[in-house]
Amino acid sequence: MGKAEYWQRGETLDYKNTGTKTIEANTVIIFGNHIGVAGTDILPGETGSIHVAGVFEMPKTASGAIDMGTDVYFDGNGITDTEGDGTVIAGYAVQAAAAGDAVIFVKIAG
Repeated sequence: MGKAEYWQRGETLDYKNTGTKTIEANTVIIFGNHIGVAGTDILPGETGSIHVAGVFEMPKTASGAIDMGTDVYFDGNGITDTEGDGTVIAGYAVQAAAAGDAVIFVKIAG
């Protein structure tokens, strides 16, 4: 039988910036099929923290309304309720957002 040893709470994770540009704090980062939000600026080649739990205000790219509790996806620019090519699960809406709203509150699916 395999065993597991507790490592950390998992609300933030270490993330290495393998790119050539600084990742600015509050940037949404896609890793695998998940997202995180940069906790601080992360310089090229450096490791910083990304939040993978919590509620965040994010840009809304969906043109329609999104009800509270709806699964939402990050499309590279913002949040939509439509899963498709190039989207990853972001989490779920914690408040309803009207069609004309520019932002939406999302509980990250850590």
